[in-house]
Amino acid sequence: MKAVVQRVKQASVKIDNNLISEINKGIVVLIAFSDSDNIDTIKWFANKLINLRIFNDENNKLNKSVLDLNGDILIVSNFTIYGCARKGFRPSFIDSASPEIARKIYNEFIDYIKNNYNLKIYSGEFGAMMDISLINDGPVTLIIEK
Repeated sequence: MKAVVQRVKQASVKIDNNLISEINKGIVVLIAFSDSDNIDTIKWFANKLINLRIFNDENNKLNKSVLDLNGDILIVSNFTIYGCARKGFRPSFIDSASPEIARKIYNEFIDYIKNNYNLKIYSGEFGAMMDISLINDGPVTLIIEK
């Protein structure tokens, strides 16, 4: 599993100009999956995202998590995060899971977070062409991989 995590003031997902999901203060998680991901990976990754201290405390230090703020989470599948462009100009996606496997893990990941954390969880639509808008807060952007 690999993700780009962005702290946001707000974000939204549209498909064919129709609003699918919208969040306020929280995090946007653009996430990709590999064939080796499993329930242990899902648990580790969920715990990391929920407790990642990327929000400012009263001393302007990154000491608060999305859980501390009761923030929103927008999770969007994005297989291109596993894109490798070391050679040539066309990225290779060999490390990314097949769509069938990735869809299963994506749904399990979202369900796990919804069932184990008391936060508002929103998502994009797996495999769809989406327009994602966001206001990055900071900017604060991290890459997390397991």
